[in-house]
Amino acid sequence: MVEENRLSNRNVGPESKAREWKSPLAILVAGAFLFLAISGVAIYFFGFSVTNQFMVLFHTALGLAFVLPYIIYQIRHYLYSRQFNLTDVKLLGYTSFAAVAVCSVSGLVLTWQPIFGTRISYLWDTIHTVSGLVSIALVLLHVALLVARYSARTAETSPALNAGIKRFVSGSSLVATVSIVLVVLAVYAYVPVPFANEFPEDYVIEEGKTPFQPSLALTASGGAYDPRTMADSKDCGESGCHEQIYQEWLPSAHRYASMDAAFQVVQNVMAKNNGPVSTRYCGGCHDPIALFSGSKNLYTDDLSSYGADEGVSCVACHSIESTDVKGNANYVITQPERYVYEFKEGATAKFLRNFLIRAYPQHHVESFTRDLYKTPEYCGACHKQFIDEEINKVGWVQLQNQYDNWKNSRWYHEGDPEKTVACRECHMQLLASTDPARGDGSDYNRDENDGSHRSHRFLGANQFMPLVLKLPGAEEHVKLVESWMRGETDIPEIADKWAQGPAIPVEVIVSEKASPGDTVSVQVSMLNNKAGHDFPTGPLDIIQAWVELDVTDQEGNVIFTSGEMDDRNFLKEGTFIFKAEGIDQYGNLIDRHNLWEMVGARFKRALFPGFSDVAEYRFICPSTIRGVANEGDGNQTFEFEVPAEYDGALKVSASLAYRKVGQFLMNFLFTEEAGLTASVTRLSEDSKTIWVQK
Repeated sequence: MVEENRLSNRNVGPESKAREWKSPLAILVAGAFLFLAISGVAIYFFGFSVTNQFMVLFHTALGLAFVLPYIIYQIRHYLYSRQFNLTDVKLLGYTSFAAVAVCSVSGLVLTWQPIFGTRISYLWDTIHTVSGLVSIALVLLHVALLVARYSARTAETSPALNAGIKRFVSGSSLVATVSIVLVVLAVYAYVPVPFANEFPEDYVIEEGKTPFQPSLALTASGGAYDPRTMADSKDCGESGCHEQIYQEWLPSAHRYASMDAAFQVVQNVMAKNNGPVSTRYCGGCHDPIALFSGSKNLYTDDLSSYGADEGVSCVACHSIESTDVKGNANYVITQPERYVYEFKEGATAKFLRNFLIRAYPQHHVESFTRDLYKTPEYCGACHKQFIDEEINKVGWVQLQNQYDNWKNSRWYHEGDPEKTVACRECHMQLLASTDPARGDGSDYNRDENDGSHRSHRFLGANQFMPLVLKLPGAEEHVKLVESWMRGETDIPEIADKWAQGPAIPVEVIVSEKASPGDTVSVQVSMLNNKAGHDFPTGPLDIIQAWVELDVTDQEGNVIFTSGEMDDRNFLKEGTFIFKAEGIDQYGNLIDRHNLWEMVGARFKRALFPGFSDVAEYRFICPSTIRGVANEGDGNQTFEFEVPAEYDGALKVSASLAYRKVGQFLMNFLFTEEAGLTASVTRLSEDSKTIWVQK
């Protein structure tokens, strides 16, 4: 057999080898491989750029075109080379083929995944990268050894073979060079969408202040951002990638932060009273796209911009690079470099954009994912508010402050995440997910393959505005909000740390027995059982939470009541209520959310986490029960005596009610003629029975 191989090798002359080197198929495959090697190295070792993005596109296209010719060439090359003895060069050829085969298969997978899926597999990406680098090393060594050996032996004895080798080297180099030139031409032919990162010519910047004051928000550049670069959240959802998260965000308070009817009306009043520049104070949290585009200006009538109806958009939220817990939107936001075709119109541009983001995701992930986003300090940049002399012309006043509430509460344990319950764990509970952002190996209780993402509904306590604005999915969202407010939402992630039962449980405390004519004392105790901050929280000049108490006899006749609404939907006097009543420097009530005039508060009631409050009531246990019966157009008073031998019962029922907007502000926002009132949610309830004995 060895002798036969030797004879066979002697029969393969220089002319036959020269034909093999000069084969157009061999030159084409080698040239394509050389370009794939160069572009692959550039993509892996060099940073994100327009050039590298086109490298990805051409690398993918030529890689697909490379597979079939490579298979044909390898079959042909194997049939030719099998007649040679097994040498180190031949062994290199076999191992090179194995490496290239793995690289090709993984490349096909990594092409399929971004076209028909939503993200590439990092395992397949690693396989492709490693096998690609190995392939480059082995193939180059295989070819270099052959060229070196043949060139040394045939330079004088076989000019044809030497010429074939030179043609192979020059031809494959030419194919690779042409491919690189095509990439360069594509880069120069690409015309990006121009953006105007400039303030309007008439933009007002007060001396000694930042461009966005009185907001504390800043851009990384110090200048304006074109609103288009912060907007178009629908692209995140309609691309097929973050559809679940997008649908959650659509009816959320973050989404309608600038659309909120209260915000719009109050902002306009503030602009009229204090000037449009003062509305920048609100913009960092409620309307960042308009703020950073320079729309909150003296000469902008609507104080708005393109994309402002998105409120806290996907890009606006995920482009914040640092925060400070001073509050009032004390953060720095950057303008991420975007992928080519992101702002181009048309189906082809959309396809190329989506493919690039999925196939070359590192820049996208690094631009929009930061560990900062998991921290309460990130939330605290907006969920903490104050006004000072710059706004109220008097001095510093603390307003809503969820961050410090939480940090001083029983839910925070410094340095111990396993005991701490943080903002995201409550308000962004984990959901089963197909989103490419699912999984998180950097969180203390999660891993990269947990198949979950954090809900972007940001469930809180606004069960009113999504329905008023008729947002997509508003009905479902409001149901989830109400369930959340009542403490019915199950959050397995923190089940071992969180309290059970209602968020704010109510307990009626009363004697079991009474006699007619006795003064009966009723207490209604409320505990902040689950909220990670004050209850209620937020703008307490707007929000109302109150106790509804009813005492009825066995026939349902009302003996005593408190917390009722009148026929205009105002709470009646004497209602036990959680709220704040701010005042201006003249002692006038702040009742239109005119916080720019606030200097203090004459009344505030809220429940700190883990603390309780008690509403106390007294009424006379009647011997005669009176009530009202409707008869025709008028009212008829009726009464009856409790029989001497009667052993009856009185039922004492209490509930904690909540509405996002009090009626006075509702009438101010929408006019009384509109007939609107905020929806009421009863968070918890309790009842007890008093036995009446003569």
